[in-house]
Amino acid sequence: MIDVLVSGAGPAGTFAAIVLARAGVRVRVLDRARFPRDKLCGDTVNPGAMAILTGLGLADVTAGSLPVRGMVVTEGSGVRCVGRYPDGVEGRALRRCALDGALVGAARREGVEIDEGVLVLGPEWSRGRVAGLRVRGANGREHCLPARLVVAADGAASRLARELGLSAHARRPRRWAVGAYFSDVACDGPDDVEGGLGEMHLRRNAYIGVAPTPGGLTNVCVVTSDRARLRDPSTIIADTLRSDPMLRDRFERARLLNRPVSLGPLAVENANSTAPGVLLAGDAAGFIDPMTGDGLRFAFRGAELAAQTALRMLAHGNVEQDRRWLHAARHREFGFKWRFNRALRALVDSPVAMRAAAAGATVAPSILARVIRVAGDVGR
Repeated sequence: MIDVLVSGAGPAGTFAAIVLARAGVRVRVLDRARFPRDKLCGDTVNPGAMAILTGLGLADVTAGSLPVRGMVVTEGSGVRCVGRYPDGVEGRALRRCALDGALVGAARREGVEIDEGVLVLGPEWSRGRVAGLRVRGANGREHCLPARLVVAADGAASRLARELGLSAHARRPRRWAVGAYFSDVACDGPDDVEGGLGEMHLRRNAYIGVAPTPGGLTNVCVVTSDRARLRDPSTIIADTLRSDPMLRDRFERARLLNRPVSLGPLAVENANSTAPGVLLAGDAAGFIDPMTGDGLRFAFRGAELAAQTALRMLAHGNVEQDRRWLHAARHREFGFKWRFNRALRALVDSPVAMRAAAAGATVAPSILARVIRVAGDVGR
């Protein structure tokens, strides 16, 4: 029998599988997609996420990426501030399709069996606990795969988390992301000549992330609370860039390279990160607005904690104690950052607070530098 069956071969699923396989656990990962696959993302691995990859000897999954040494933050009234990470600290920028493909390859090299093109239909129950998964294979046939434990790493819209009653979309905030790639985007002033700066443009009821990626492509992601505009994602991207006084000149000659895609609502709340026989990891364990670029750190560290809990459960089977350990570990690891991100989201929702924060950052740039370091998971 498989020791651990993982639903989802994204960053959280593959990362958990690698940790488990290195401990001698028999792991099998399932995903409905075939890799490499496109995925809406900010395409940035922040310094905190890079530190986790480096610590496990996986930094090479970002090979060919661009350095990110800090952030440019702007506010709609024209305020522009630059904050840099400490010397020797940096994130990386690369397309998610490249990162996901590299992580799948790394997992396979560790002996993890990965099945692509397999749809997970739901949990398989036995004696009051999940004892495997019901799946539909590439041949269209449905069958059950038994396992001692299941890790649900199937994203913010996790079928498993919802069927188990563990997650639901948050009532507030309600935001949607729309993303696309451009070529021929002009530089962002003298700071951009050096390269290595991510961008976050805070606007009323929205924010815009801009990230140069390898090959001359620029990722643009607009996050908005205006649901009515989602009927035409292409219009959201075009209108946002054309009407923004701090961005329109840079994108005047830029070429849109793909049809914009949307995702949301973004915020997902979880009542618990476990159920009998199941551990949640990555966005399946809770998803928030990715405005601080820390989604991948949540994915990697959350997967690492889920894998450590699985090892505890497989070793001695004290399920309730191990579930409490995971709950406490997640709150200890992520509690401060959850509060920090909620505060930033509240700031974006308040034009008065935004103007006050922009003025404060201009007068005392050290405040912004501190915020950027915390957002990048460099330290508190």
